[in-house]
Amino acid sequence: MANKWHPQNGLTLYGRKPALEALANRALEVAQLHLADSNRPGGIIAQIIAQAESRNIPIQYHEKQALSRISKNGRQDQGVALDINCPRFGSVDSLLSGDPSTPQRLLAFDGITNPQNVGMIIRSAVAAGLDGLLYPKKGVAALGPLVIKASAGTVFRAPLISCDALAPALQALKAEGYAIATLEASAPQSLFSYQVPARTVFVLGGETSGVSDAVHQLADQRLAIPMSNEVESLNVAVTAALVAFHLTTPRVND
Repeated sequence: MANKWHPQNGLTLYGRKPALEALANRALEVAQLHLADSNRPGGIIAQIIAQAESRNIPIQYHEKQALSRISKNGRQDQGVALDINCPRFGSVDSLLSGDPSTPQRLLAFDGITNPQNVGMIIRSAVAAGLDGLLYPKKGVAALGPLVIKASAGTVFRAPLISCDALAPALQALKAEGYAIATLEASAPQSLFSYQVPARTVFVLGGETSGVSDAVHQLADQRLAIPMSNEVESLNVAVTAALVAFHLTTPRVND
């Protein structure tokens, strides 16, 4: 039997094929399967039920409207939702209650709405071993099937730190000694010459507008990635990968 699920420490996956793939992955800790009682028996629904039963995963049946409230996407859930425990998920409150002497270098999403970019950023951060990803519920692509697919499934083991909105979360972290650094193409200082404090949040701006005004006002440092050949900027997911590996690769002077 899977451990009790809590939305702060997991996510709800929806859709028939994504659910079947997740159930087939024994490395994932699935807490509960939700099905609409209007689903026709047989086919992929029968496969989903069989997978859940083989793993002793509880199954709950709901009216379609109730299932939509669970999935938060009634148009695309196809009558199926799955609660998955993600052991590295946390919140800003849990981060602030930790040991203040522990180095924490984080990436933060600020208005990144393309699921492909969000998923690729998560994948790069997990691959690099970054300490955390500050993930606001507002203004960022939701953790749905498109993000999960783009992350190549790494979202389930990503150190995601949830918050309602980014600016207030950054303000709280700043009050506890975190430095706030924004990544901007026009910034005066190179990322690679910046002496990174032990506790720093690096903010990645949205695809269209970049870093928001509210976050810009909180920044202690504006950083850029130097570029040649008249290239003006990089895709935000590429920027995130460069930042993540720069922060986690040991250097002679560290």
